Amino acid sequence: MSQTTPYPAASAGSIAVLSGDVTARSPRGLRASRNRRLQLFRVVVLLLASAFFLVPFLAMVEFSTRGTGVDAARTLDAWRRIATYPNLISAIITSLELSVLTSVASLALMVPTMIWVRLRLPRINRLVEFVCLLPLTIPAIVLVVGLVPVYAWVNYLSPGPLKGSSLVLTFAYIVLVLPYVYRALDAGLRAIDVQTLAEAARSLGAGWPTVMFRVVGPNMSAAILNAAVLCVALVMGEFTVASLLNYVNLQYELNNLGQADASVSVAVAVGFQLFVVALLVGLSFIGRRRGSKEA
Repeated sequence: MSQTTPYPAASAGSIAVLSGDVTARSPRGLRASRNRRLQLFRVVVLLLASAFFLVPFLAMVEFSTRGTGVDAARTLDAWRRIATYPNLISAIITSLELSVLTSVASLALMVPTMIWVRLRLPRINRLVEFVCLLPLTIPAIVLVVGLVPVYAWVNYLSPGPLKGSSLVLTFAYIVLVLPYVYRALDAGLRAIDVQTLAEAARSLGAGWPTVMFRVVGPNMSAAILNAAVLCVALVMGEFTVASLLNYVNLQYELNNLGQADASVSVAVAVGFQLFVVALLVGLSFIGRRRGSKEA
């Protein structure tokens, strides 16, 4: 009768080590480790992005508040001198008017078009996307070459108040903002079930205008606000088209002013960036309030 050799008993320490190793390699442990690495990566990216945006901004603030002497104290003289340049004030007002006109016109064009294509003409969705994204692939100088003869006729046919006015840049800016408006609205449409909303409204007797403007439109209000903010930011920061077409806007005037009074030019640029940040913060609060009401 053969005798079996018993295995040596495992010690308590080896059992603890094996238990810890199994726990570390369990799905929960791997998931926790992955989450920690992801959180660290997010913090690093956030710090780098903050430095990328804040360092130039702080440098601009420092330059616009710099005194004239070597050891001079900080001063807001450059900010006070903004009011002494009437052409600059006029350019700011013109750019704000262009921003409003471009936002309203582009949204009035794109919101019904995209909703109608999504509901009734899904086959041409790719074609609409290609046409809207096309301005991203065409350099601004090429666009201007094509717009020069068009604007010659625009100036010739414009009524008296608009003849030679910078507000006619609205037509060119609508083309420039198309890609960004399309992407913002497309994200809003993808976030909701458009077909279900349209079918429910149609089953209750609503017409297509009611479906587009009273059913689908309010459900993508955040996307519409995002598109409007993008339009304002792009129009307020546009320089190439206005310069080449010889129209005065904020960036065109800042370029001219920078050669005469750089401090005031940088102060206005800082003010514009603060204005855009205020718009973004306001948009986030509007979206948060809307979400809390719907909840």
